[in-house]
Amino acid sequence: MTDPAPKGHPLTRPLYFTAGLVFVGLGVLGYILPVMPGTIFLILAAGCFARSSRRLEAWIENHPKYGPTVVAWRRHGAIPRKAKYLSIGMMTLSFVVVAIAHPPALWFWLTGAVLLVCALFVATRPEGPKTTS
Repeated sequence: MTDPAPKGHPLTRPLYFTAGLVFVGLGVLGYILPVMPGTIFLILAAGCFARSSRRLEAWIENHPKYGPTVVAWRRHGAIPRKAKYLSIGMMTLSFVVVAIAHPPALWFWLTGAVLLVCALFVATRPEGPKTTS
């Protein structure tokens, strides 16, 4: 039995495939390096593979360690509580580092505004599948 054809256009599939491989590499680096996120790159890789390689998309979604987080985001827009705390904490730390560096006022406030919007986005995502009450 063969997998259904990916959603992407035949001419763009190689581009999505290549981008997916790059994102997997960045995701692996993100799990090794403490200053770089990993899951977001695996989510992007899964999206690219959905348009180029169903097999690799399934590999990411079925990975025992990283798959559940990728699937939770893709299906429900959910971010686990621990990941939220870590993400918002790293954004706060980033802002403190920027403040210590004393950039021009415009960059200081612009950085703060962008990080605040990102933190609010992360904080307002559900932590698991949506429930119907």
